[in-house]
Amino acid sequence: MKRLMQMFALVLAFGISASVLAMGLDEAKQKLDSVKQQGLVGETPTGYLEVVRVEGQAKEVVEAINSARRDEYKRIAEKHNIPVTQVETVAGKKAIEKTPSGQYVQMGGKWVKK
Repeated sequence: MKRLMQMFALVLAFGISASVLAMGLDEAKQKLDSVKQQGLVGETPTGYLEVVRVEGQAKEVVEAINSARRDEYKRIAEKHNIPVTQVETVAGKKAIEKTPSGQYVQMGGKWVKK
C-alpha cells in the first residue's frame, strides 16, 4: 500500500495525466486492423467502435480510436453547422459498409459477422 501511495504521489508530482498513461492514438491505429480481424472489436451504427470480446488491448484500442473519432465528428458538425448525431450516423453507416467480410458489425443491437 505504501508503494502504491508513493507511485500515486510521483504521478501527481510530475503532472502525468491519465490520458498520457493510456494508449496513444498512433499505437491504437496500428493495432486496429488486428483486433478487428481477431473479432475483438466491431463497428456500430453510431459511428463508434465497441468491444465484441474483451481480450488483450481491445478496450484501450476502442477508447483511443473513439476519442479521435468523437473529436473529428464534432469538428465536421461544427464546420457544416449540423448536429454531431447526424455526422455519427453517416459515419457509422459508411464504416459498416466498408467493413470487410469476416469482421463484426452491430446490426439491430446484435453482433453479426459480415
